[in-house]
Amino acid sequence: MKQIVSFMLLFTWSLFTSILLQAQDIVIKEAKFTKGDNGEYKNVAFDDSQWVNASVEKNLRKQKLDITTQYGWYRIHVNIPQSMLNESELKGWIRIHLPHIDDCDETFLNGHLIGKTGVMPRSHEEYSHEINYRYPSTREYLVNANNGIVKWNEDNVIAVRVYNANDQGGMMNDLVRITPVRRIEGIALAFDQQAFDPKGHTNIIIDNKYSCKQQGQVHVDIFDIDKQQIIHSFDKNISITKTSIIPIVYDKNTPIRITITYTDKASKKAVTATTIPHYIQTPKAPEQPRYNGTSVYGVRPGSPVIFKLAFSGNKPMTYSVQNLPEGLDLDTQRGVLHGHITQKGDYTMTLIAENNKGKAEAPFTLKVGNTIALTPPLGWNSWNCWGLSVSQEKVKSSAQALLDKGLADYGFVYVNIDDSWTAEKRASDGRIVPNEKFPDMKALGDWLHQQGFKFGIYSSPGDLTCGDYLGSIDHEEQDAQTFNEWGIDYLKYDWCGYYKVFRASDDRSHAAYLRPYIKMQQYLRQQPRDIFYSICQYGMDEVWKWGTYVDANSWRTTGDITDTWSSLYDIGFNKQAQLYPYAGPGHWNDPDMLIVGKVGWSSQLRNTRLSTDEQYTHISLWALLAANMLIGCDVAQIDDFTFNLLCNNEVLAINQDPLGQQARPLFKHDDIQIWGRQLADSSYAIGIFNVSDKDISINPNDYKEYLKIQPNTTIRDIWRQKDLSNDTKPCLLHIPTHGVKLLRVF
Repeated sequence: MKQIVSFMLLFTWSLFTSILLQAQDIVIKEAKFTKGDNGEYKNVAFDDSQWVNASVEKNLRKQKLDITTQYGWYRIHVNIPQSMLNESELKGWIRIHLPHIDDCDETFLNGHLIGKTGVMPRSHEEYSHEINYRYPSTREYLVNANNGIVKWNEDNVIAVRVYNANDQGGMMNDLVRITPVRRIEGIALAFDQQAFDPKGHTNIIIDNKYSCKQQGQVHVDIFDIDKQQIIHSFDKNISITKTSIIPIVYDKNTPIRITITYTDKASKKAVTATTIPHYIQTPKAPEQPRYNGTSVYGVRPGSPVIFKLAFSGNKPMTYSVQNLPEGLDLDTQRGVLHGHITQKGDYTMTLIAENNKGKAEAPFTLKVGNTIALTPPLGWNSWNCWGLSVSQEKVKSSAQALLDKGLADYGFVYVNIDDSWTAEKRASDGRIVPNEKFPDMKALGDWLHQQGFKFGIYSSPGDLTCGDYLGSIDHEEQDAQTFNEWGIDYLKYDWCGYYKVFRASDDRSHAAYLRPYIKMQQYLRQQPRDIFYSICQYGMDEVWKWGTYVDANSWRTTGDITDTWSSLYDIGFNKQAQLYPYAGPGHWNDPDMLIVGKVGWSSQLRNTRLSTDEQYTHISLWALLAANMLIGCDVAQIDDFTFNLLCNNEVLAINQDPLGQQARPLFKHDDIQIWGRQLADSSYAIGIFNVSDKDISINPNDYKEYLKIQPNTTIRDIWRQKDLSNDTKPCLLHIPTHGVKLLRVF
């Protein structure tokens, strides 16, 4: 099947499973399992009676059968009736469906290889995200039943060899199924919008993965979500050898749902898919200057001030500052403040920008004291796009793209290198040195600072990082000094390599979790510059309760996020619900980086698998949570949709609100969650989230208590930047599945 993952497909599973689970279908929930690797395991005669019973619906980690950086084998015994062939519409073939598998597999039937996904490494050192990795996905293998592989009406053995590099491991989230081959199963529906088309255009892709020609009818409905009505429908008879494409044109500012149903001509069986194509809610920014940045900024006495004035508008633009304190200089062309202030205090000034369309002013306070990170960091991190394939060239080009595309004009100024930058060995004097991908860290830092960016880097308190690069253990002081010399402004300190030290000790006390982070903290504070301290240990020992005591500016609260609704929902809604008391100016809960745009965790990038409205939910929730907002995609490939998703100044103002109050859940239901936070001007930011798999419509007056609606209250749609109504004229809010209405109530 053609690999199109630009939109998440919402299959009508009730219909789809009714096709799959028929009389002849065999459904299997359990298998025999063992750790390790042995070629004999694939053979029918092998005795697996001593192996453990394992569910194919739960990953191996949940079953305490972890095979991280190891091989494992499943064996399934099944009697396959010959009558199954009578049901097959592709004569002589049967289909074996396997659940999601993490990461690679080789699948055998009665000792014969029938399919594989990914490439098995001979060792973990050979494992490569680019070559081996396959994000957990289902497998579909067709078996030619005419060549003697299948033992009809007897015991057959399906043996599945799996390799797991990280995380969950093995089969999960589905069942093993053996079914006749039905023509409709060869049809795959997708919506191709590799980059957002400003004119509003997408393609319906109908792929035929079988070798035979297929004939059927396509029915398409286009539904206007705001108007709650079908605005266009059509039918089309098609004959498909490989791929058929149906173009769709739509209004790029209107949320629509496209539903396609393909019905096989012969069997009358059907498959359905839906999508909401990208639509833009954020109004176009004005051509005259507009300030989009934070109103407060913290720096310690004597530390370098590096602050970019975040004004959007036509370029070129000139900048000035009223009441510029002594010790600071302004680059009037780039709009960057540099310098040092040694005296504590609040320094109030006015930021000014002018272009050929006009002039804008914004109040700004520089707070020189003991607290930095008065608002959450905005910027970019290399991991979610480049993974271990990051390089100095990619980092610099991403920073340049932040400038060229205008994201720096909205406050995205942190440019952070994640894992895989160190050489294999330290220098003879113990200094950490970069590998060949990063020829000059100091020069990179100097260039970033000149443009107004902050420079971030990554390390671990262990001997190795998550990607098996050098960590900082026993070199904390030396590394902190090196980071200062390079001009580092942000350190992500990742627990990974410290597991070895931690597991070697019986100490599981509170102090054992703090120890590696306190050690690095004391040396960071000795440096003559501010270094944002981001500790990443995945929420262990309730880090939010003690992160501030190791002087951390943010702390990861969960494991790594992935670009799926289940991951976003679990991390964003479930894991953050009770953490609001622990966030505030200087210290923030971190639910991980953003998963919009083109991601891939490798050199092979693809569009996020989040649907359009899941992306709106993602950014809305992170803004409400006062979370770190670090872009995880390739900035150079950001399209208009993703830019407007990231650069709505009113959404960012919620995230950067100086009161620093994290949102909390105000109302929870199976379909709806309402989260809210008070802002510095006493208004409220409210998110109404549709967490169900269907559209919903609500009247705000039905939720007055949770929406903070009072007499003469104004409700403002933050994404569309317009006032909706007041309490005397309520409006019905239509929220698509997994979507959001982000409101400001004042």
